Amino acid sequence: MATFSNFTNRLPDPNWGISEAGDGHATSFTEGPGFASVKFTANQPVAYSRTNSGRVTTRAIAGQYWSIGITYNPMTRDQFEPIYNFLLEKRGRLKPFFVALPQHVDTRTTTSGTLSVQGTITSGDTNFLIDGMDSITGGLRPGDMFNFVDSGNSNHHKIYKIVRVADSNNKLSSDTALSTSDERRLYVVPPVEKDVTDNSTLDYGSPLFRVVQKSDVQEYSLGTNNLYTFSLNLEEAQA
Repeated sequence: MATFSNFTNRLPDPNWGISEAGDGHATSFTEGPGFASVKFTANQPVAYSRTNSGRVTTRAIAGQYWSIGITYNPMTRDQFEPIYNFLLEKRGRLKPFFVALPQHVDTRTTTSGTLSVQGTITSGDTNFLIDGMDSITGGLRPGDMFNFVDSGNSNHHKIYKIVRVADSNNKLSSDTALSTSDERRLYVVPPVEKDVTDNSTLDYGSPLFRVVQKSDVQEYSLGTNNLYTFSLNLEEAQA
């Protein structure tokens, strides 16, 4: 029998269960139900103006963030209560928590091994070099998402999306002249939000989004079939 460790701060899903005591584990407890659908949105607040002559000026006025809308299939009470109670404990938008998305449980190409940052990344950078491509199975591709595991900043929870992969000489990964070096240059969205120390690693296997609920109201519907229908809207929240 598993012993209680601490209250989980991850929304239950098919790869993460929660006990009646409130602690979570990938295998020790009954997993949460899957999502019927996920709506995923990229938000980049921009100031936009157009003059009478047609000249357009733009500038970013706030940091980029991801929004997530989750809809569940109809659930029994035993399936529903762990999710609802977990969210009630967060007291609306007061407490952030983590959520994993099914489309990013795995990378586009099944990948295993350690990838690390080569050199320091400065806040605002849109690309950087990584080491370790020659020692892993698979590899990262455009569309994969990750976060940094940085010993110099444990509060850097931002999730980044890879939009382009090149080698250290800036050849595209589809180029037949791609070198066999273990280095790759990743281009990401959004620009890196915080400085990242040398040799920080990339968590690309089911990265966890740090989120808050978008509303302080949590409501559900119970049908005549005694099944619960429920959805929630979340947005990324940085520490």
